[in-house]
Amino acid sequence: MKTLNQKAWFFVLPVLILVAFNALVPLMTVVNYSVQETFGDNLFFWQGLDWFQQVLRSERFHGALGRQALFTITILLIEIPLGVAIALAMPRKGFWVPVCLVLMALPLLIPWNVVGAMWNIFTLPDIGLAGYTINEVLGIEYNMTRSPLAAWITIIVMDVWHWTSLVVLLSYAGIISIPDAYYQAAKIDGASNWAVFRYIQLPKMKRVLTIAVLLRFMDSFNIYTEPFVLTGGGPGNSTTLLSIDLVKTALGQFDLGPAAAMSLIYFAVTLLVSWLFYTIMTKDDAQ
Repeated sequence: MKTLNQKAWFFVLPVLILVAFNALVPLMTVVNYSVQETFGDNLFFWQGLDWFQQVLRSERFHGALGRQALFTITILLIEIPLGVAIALAMPRKGFWVPVCLVLMALPLLIPWNVVGAMWNIFTLPDIGLAGYTINEVLGIEYNMTRSPLAAWITIIVMDVWHWTSLVVLLSYAGIISIPDAYYQAAKIDGASNWAVFRYIQLPKMKRVLTIAVLLRFMDSFNIYTEPFVLTGGGPGNSTTLLSIDLVKTALGQFDLGPAAAMSLIYFAVTLLVSWLFYTIMTKDDAQ
């Protein structure tokens, strides 16, 4: 009977310990603040679950969570189908393959704060090319600093531009891994393009699409830098997502207790929804 060699774990054990230490220490600090009230001179007073109750009953938290959920759902409904469609349209062989891959990867190389600053300048009605074109050339009144609808459209378009490439690259990797024998059999049977996509390409892309959905959900549900640099959560609170509201509570108001409780609730919601996504998308694999 063949025995498995487990010695390889010794090579990754230091990394696992380091990652666990870096993750557990901040988490325990947040847990500590979430059940206590703190004042100056490091004075702490036990609060129990009061901060959690306060956050869960807060209309401000409900509004920020609703805006965050709306943003994430919109992003997933746009980027996943769009990314798959672009991947299907990309060439499989020849000179244009590396060109397309490089072009797709370019938005992913730009830092998040730079993306927000770029789109801020790009969409300003006075100096931005897009803002000037929409207002003066097309005659459409557009100002994201005054219109909540314009601000929402801008942050969604910005995220689609920035992150659809990730879905494209993952989908393309799944498509090119499909053996040609499947396409040859479909051609012999006279299958339509839709049938090929429905019964060959989509099932074979299921694993990479699961990864794409999970990554885009977690990224979009925890997004902070790009919308904060772009709109600052405005106009008013129209684009104050849960991540922005959390930072405002922790750093702007310095309410560490409610902020810690909010962050733990935020973390729990992210884990729960990610688990639901993974369970639903992989339930057939266990059969």
